[in-house]
Amino acid sequence: MYPQIPDFHRLVTQVAEYSSLKHEYGAEGVSDILKEAESALKIIISKIKELPNNTELEKLEPDNLMDIRKLRTDGPRRIWTNFNRNRYMEKLEGAIIARFAGCTLGAAVEFWSIEKMEEWAKHIGDQFPPVDYWSKITNPIDLRYDKSLFEEYTRDKMDGVPVDDDITYTILDLLIAEEQGLNFTTSDVGKAWLKYLPYACTAEDVALRNLKAGIPAMQAADIDNPYCQWIGADIRSDGWAYMAPAYPEKAAEMAYKDAYLSHRRNGIYGEMFFSAVQSAAFAVDNAIDAIKIGLSEIPKGCILYKEVIWALEAGKDIKNYREARQAVDNRFNGMSGVHTNNNACLTIFGLMMGGNDVTKVISNIVAMGLDNDCTAATAGSIVGAIVGKDGIPAKWYKNFNNKVRTYLINQEWFEIDNLIERYAAQAEKLYSL
Repeated sequence: MYPQIPDFHRLVTQVAEYSSLKHEYGAEGVSDILKEAESALKIIISKIKELPNNTELEKLEPDNLMDIRKLRTDGPRRIWTNFNRNRYMEKLEGAIIARFAGCTLGAAVEFWSIEKMEEWAKHIGDQFPPVDYWSKITNPIDLRYDKSLFEEYTRDKMDGVPVDDDITYTILDLLIAEEQGLNFTTSDVGKAWLKYLPYACTAEDVALRNLKAGIPAMQAADIDNPYCQWIGADIRSDGWAYMAPAYPEKAAEMAYKDAYLSHRRNGIYGEMFFSAVQSAAFAVDNAIDAIKIGLSEIPKGCILYKEVIWALEAGKDIKNYREARQAVDNRFNGMSGVHTNNNACLTIFGLMMGGNDVTKVISNIVAMGLDNDCTAATAGSIVGAIVGKDGIPAKWYKNFNNKVRTYLINQEWFEIDNLIERYAAQAEKLYSL
């Protein structure tokens, strides 16, 4: 059970507003009191950071790759013995298209409550859970990431895959491999971030700021980073799987080196787990088998492993998106809505509910809420790789028009077919090593 957090946002707002009011009334001494408050908060933060961690749990959740591997269960590590380009290309295209579709469907209503989504769908006459892209959105001319209008995420205004961080990082994975090689290091990832990322969020923002301040990549996640177990590494998992298909150990290894730049412990495991799941999805016929293979690439005693096991069991009795969300809310009461673990469980519930039906998977996951563009994108990669492009209804990609937008510096637009060829080139290279 998480500690009960006081309403600090309200208290800080009151401090700010009463300070302004007293200044307006001509009171003296406001600045001195504000300095005292700031010092007191910094002392409290230091005290919390200095609290000793549970040493037994630390042993079960190492950050070193070699130690992580020692705590794994048995797994296939590598499933394909050789690379079959024709088999791979159909699945790769399915994974990428379904990822883009799940992300775009969720992006328009990211973090919306279930009730708000239901009310909006009823208002505009859309089915819910959605079976196609939203027909309208509440804020059509607002910009996301200073690039794409919100209306570009709707079915009639879409012309290409609109921008999102989930998609941007997937493509950045490819650029890292192309420029630094498949045996890149965490330091290489840091160089790519400095070259291509104009900004970032939460743990990624911390790491990027630390890199810019001259802190080495291997320490960039360790300074002023309370977000190190959030979902930001998890959403960067897909590209490694595309380049290491049916090779979960290698996909997880690349994911580890990427995640280490910004995350620790379960934040790292989230990216390793989902990269291994997505890699396995190229070689299995259902998501459950892929999930079980993914589990074999993270420590058996870590919290994420245990939560995935719980989700696989609980998911057997979950019948709809409301029950899925309620189960997660009950189990993770107090956890951030952008944490790795709770969103991982929603992803698993959606895959279990939808099976190999891409529409059911991504629509139900979006309907569950929380970080629903991330979760639907991840699940899309998994089911898309399983069924291939032929298993995806054309409505999900007909308006992609072979183009995708990012916010990467000097790398804003990409052609989807070119991306597919470039991922394939890296996968072929990996299998030739």
